[in-house]
Amino acid sequence: MVTIDEPSLANVLGLIALVSYSITLLPTILRIVFPQTKETGIPKLLLKHRRSIGIISFCLALGHGLLMIQKRNFDFFDLKTFEIYIQGITTLMIFTLLAVTSNNWSVKKLKKNWKQLHKLTYLAMFVLTWHIWDKMSGHWTYLTPISIVIIMGIIALFVIRLRIEHQGKQQISEPKLTPAKLPTKITK
Repeated sequence: MVTIDEPSLANVLGLIALVSYSITLLPTILRIVFPQTKETGIPKLLLKHRRSIGIISFCLALGHGLLMIQKRNFDFFDLKTFEIYIQGITTLMIFTLLAVTSNNWSVKKLKKNWKQLHKLTYLAMFVLTWHIWDKMSGHWTYLTPISIVIIMGIIALFVIRLRIEHQGKQQISEPKLTPAKLPTKITK
């Protein structure tokens, strides 16, 4: 049976972190899935502020994590703690890595690897889904369904984006048949 509890400050910070994280994923999704949004300038505006929003998301997630550590009285010397909270710890580690490298110096130093490193955000998206589902199961607040809808919506849009990109690559790689390239019937 699911009981609905009052959300704690940690849960509120977690939700706001999730919303701001989702906003960092939107520029590319909007540009590819909803190309008409280019005319509004929203993807460009979000892209311009993506790093700042990502760092804000990290700070909120860190606040969420610290409050949960305090609330649950974590024992960092007990391996069971890491087993139980592996999703949250993993997500926070990814967010930390992304936040630390979200600056021009890191872009210059890491070059092509910077972009590869920041693709970890997509792994974080799936681990975060697992974290929300696992940690909120059985003790929901009214924020839980909101969080699940947000993360599942982002994942659905991400999958649609990947499909559109894949279809575009397939169209580029398929040779176009023109009258000059059409096979001719060979007769003997």
